[in-house]
Amino acid sequence: MTTNSKQELISKIVTLLNELIIITENTENVIPPKDEKLEMLTVKECSKLIKGLSEHTVRQLVKQNKIPYVRAGQGKCGKILINKTDLLDYLNMSA
Repeated sequence: MTTNSKQELISKIVTLLNELIIITENTENVIPPKDEKLEMLTVKECSKLIKGLSEHTVRQLVKQNKIPYVRAGQGKCGKILINKTDLLDYLNMSA
């Protein structure tokens, strides 16, 4: 590889890195809307919120990946937290 081709390659890499920096800077400054309130519910809270929805059914929906969830804590002992909006959206879609 000649010196000129090395310099061209380095120049292209620097250009790509600069573009990547610009892209990441633009996405980091995105501020989520303040109107949206994130409310996470436990399995028990989900079953109390929706009449006729059992804790078992909520756990089955989580197990089948039909509703997104987050596990707070480690392993199987961690609490399952479900976004209230996601749960209501899923139930409205399947109704």
